[in-house]
Amino acid sequence: MGASSSTDNKESSEKREIESLAASTGALPLLQRSFSKLVDSQTNTVPFQSFKQSFGLSYDSITTEGGQKVGDLFPRLLEHLGSSLVDLFFVPDKEGLSWVEFARGYVKCCGRMSASMSFNTLLRVYYVTAKNAGFSPKLEFESDEADCKINGSISIRELLVFLWICWTMSWDGRSSKAAEMKGCLFLPDISHLILSAVVSCIDSESGKSLDVWETDVSGLELELPIGKFLTWAFMTVPSLTECLSHFCNSRLQNLTSVEDGSGPSKSTAVDDSASKTSENTLLTCGRAWAISLTSKSILSEEILSSCFPCNSNETNEHLLYRSYHHGKGMNRLWSNVEGYHAPILVIISASCEVEHEGTSSERKWVIGAILQHGFENRDAFYGSSGNLFSISPVFHAFSSSGKEKNFAYSHLHPSGGVYDAHPKPVGIGFGGTLGNERIFIDEDFAKITVRHHAVDKTYQSGSLFPNQGYLPVEALVLDIEAWGLGGNKAREIQQAYQKREELFTNQRRKIDLKTFTNWEDSPEKMMMDMMGNPNAPRKEDR
Repeated sequence: MGASSSTDNKESSEKREIESLAASTGALPLLQRSFSKLVDSQTNTVPFQSFKQSFGLSYDSITTEGGQKVGDLFPRLLEHLGSSLVDLFFVPDKEGLSWVEFARGYVKCCGRMSASMSFNTLLRVYYVTAKNAGFSPKLEFESDEADCKINGSISIRELLVFLWICWTMSWDGRSSKAAEMKGCLFLPDISHLILSAVVSCIDSESGKSLDVWETDVSGLELELPIGKFLTWAFMTVPSLTECLSHFCNSRLQNLTSVEDGSGPSKSTAVDDSASKTSENTLLTCGRAWAISLTSKSILSEEILSSCFPCNSNETNEHLLYRSYHHGKGMNRLWSNVEGYHAPILVIISASCEVEHEGTSSERKWVIGAILQHGFENRDAFYGSSGNLFSISPVFHAFSSSGKEKNFAYSHLHPSGGVYDAHPKPVGIGFGGTLGNERIFIDEDFAKITVRHHAVDKTYQSGSLFPNQGYLPVEALVLDIEAWGLGGNKAREIQQAYQKREELFTNQRRKIDLKTFTNWEDSPEKMMMDMMGNPNAPRKEDR
């Protein structure tokens, strides 16, 4: 009796501890629903093989942004990803997965942990998957602990496949409600992320030099030290590890929604409509994903959804303004963003002469910025936070430095024609000071000036495009986009504001003379009478 009671207390305590850890992730209700859906009533456990099959990934076809070659390694890893993940974290009994082991496996995979442990877990999933697929990564884990040290290196080919695996897990199930999805996996162009990792990991003292303007990442044969790669990942893509929890939650949610529970449904991811949506915009799928990985916030989801409307034929309402369609200039921009009091992502494409190794040539580059509360027409800097981005050809993110608060500047020509001896600059700026902004776009959106980070104490230091140099660079603006990140509510508020302004404008255009004075005594009536009959007696004639 005593031994049985002690065992029951131990199991009960273990169950409460695991449930508490699962509850801290917010996934306990989902785990309970999925377990009750899968459990065998006779053994009170989940059949392990059927559970493993539910994590399988299967696609009819794979397409890439820009027509990049997929190769044979990525499809092989996809085949083993789901089963490898389940084998790694879920430990079954002889009869199957008990509730405690079911919840424990989820906590080991998706529980709350430090950033280093999260990246170690993600790399271990990749390592085990690659080994099961017959490939041997050059990674060495010193122990089975989640916070163990990792040695070795990762090649450029492996890095591309690793990031594509993360993309696939991150997008699994997001588009399952779209009617057009038919098992086609769309992979984004992430060359800007690859080059970012390469530039950060290459040892400058080794004498290696990389011309990022002419580099094809698929042809790079470099080995990146895993320690330097992790340092880059912590600083540049801290939310990359969230793909694991999303993938597990998506699969468990899918299990609860399938009525018969007989097996996995066809995997659904972003189909070709994703490429159609972003192929003509500066904010491509790969660029949107890179920006979303820089922070763990609700903005990340909004940035991703901005590239993928539910229907590829519908207008993307996240795109507030694009100079290619709406025309260039501050007034054109303002007519499309006024009244939008929510975060806005600005993307700028420009070209200029860039010198590299003694030669100068015309280069195109893309940068971006986030305004946390939209545009304001002010003659001074404003904002409480923000981010700058070097997007293409190399991706980098520059968050707030905490030293100053000159986050954004946007100023239109003042109305009323009042003379100003010292007029404020008309245009858009980010960082720096008035007249010496880190980024400044003129009022016609014809020219953009980019200055060295030494003039800016608001954002972190770094070059906004390769070979920027110390002197101010004036470039030709090719295109500008403004993407709304406030969701449907912010868009509805803006539309209501625009309708109200349009109503006020129409009312001001209409002149009702009766509201001003009596028509018979009005100057207008007198002028009309004089022109009709100049000899007619007037009140002044006595």
